[in-house]
Amino acid sequence: MELRDTFDRRIDYIRVSVTDRCNLRCVYCVPDGAPPRCLKPSPPLAAEKLIAFLKVAKRYGLRKVRLTGGEPLLRKDITRIVRAIKDIGVEDLGLTTNGQLLPLFARRLKRAGLDRVNISLDSLRPERYRRITGGGCLRNVYRAIESACGAGLAPVKVNVVLIRGINDDEIGEFAAIALERDWHIRFIELMPVRGKPMPAGRGFSSLDGMRVTADEAKKSICDAVGRLVPIGRSGSSDNYRFWAGGAGVIGFISPMSHHFCDSCNRLRITAAGKIRPCLFSDCELDLNAVSNENEMERLLLASVRGKAKGSLLKKAVPCEAMSLIGG
Repeated sequence: MELRDTFDRRIDYIRVSVTDRCNLRCVYCVPDGAPPRCLKPSPPLAAEKLIAFLKVAKRYGLRKVRLTGGEPLLRKDITRIVRAIKDIGVEDLGLTTNGQLLPLFARRLKRAGLDRVNISLDSLRPERYRRITGGGCLRNVYRAIESACGAGLAPVKVNVVLIRGINDDEIGEFAAIALERDWHIRFIELMPVRGKPMPAGRGFSSLDGMRVTADEAKKSICDAVGRLVPIGRSGSSDNYRFWAGGAGVIGFISPMSHHFCDSCNRLRITAAGKIRPCLFSDCELDLNAVSNENEMERLLLASVRGKAKGSLLKKAVPCEAMSLIGG
């Protein structure tokens, strides 16, 4: 049984934020100057209720689940959640992490049923990485990538949020990695998380107006490294390989300059148990308010009906940090 929205898009993917806690404070997610209330963790959705809802969604053709946060590895029962979701029969189960804790979890997550990981890495320079992330250790990310590859969590996707004047001078260095290693290097356009400019601090100027578009990044790579050849789209990523060859893939995720809403196939569940039809929607349906499968089914169908046709990015977002929504 397929689940389709009012614009005939098949909805078979749910992104689940399992916690809004994080061990980093990335400048584009929780900017300096954000009020303390937005950093207070909310009680997470109970694992049992999450699994029950995903079982209902599976009957409607749920194919893919991605676990996010905050930092999902801070949730103590994360391995149990992974195993339970895989036991439902979800065929594609991924997890997005900043990598700081992944070496401790990679093999046990793989044994539990995790298929692959996305690892955030916004600079190849230790001090710059520390500043962008508010204290992260670059060596830990390299260890995380090695542990993911060793555990069979492949292909490893490396997410790079580009910020003009901060890390855009590293575009070529990141892209060149794909010549030698079978990594998916994905360049992501900076997105607003509020309807006003984000204060940056840590020696950075305001992030407002510091977006690097996918087209700019693509041109920079072609000029500095080599010609790119399109190989198709997967999810929200337009993927390329180098014309001259190479082991890896270059991807561009462009929610600001090239909206992909017309092909959106996902719902989101926040750490607090609110279902969002779209990332920047001001509509939230409370999963905590329902108690049985029939009510969950009605909530699922209502969420799908609530999906917008086009982008909602011009609207202000009713929260101060991306960690409260789930990246």
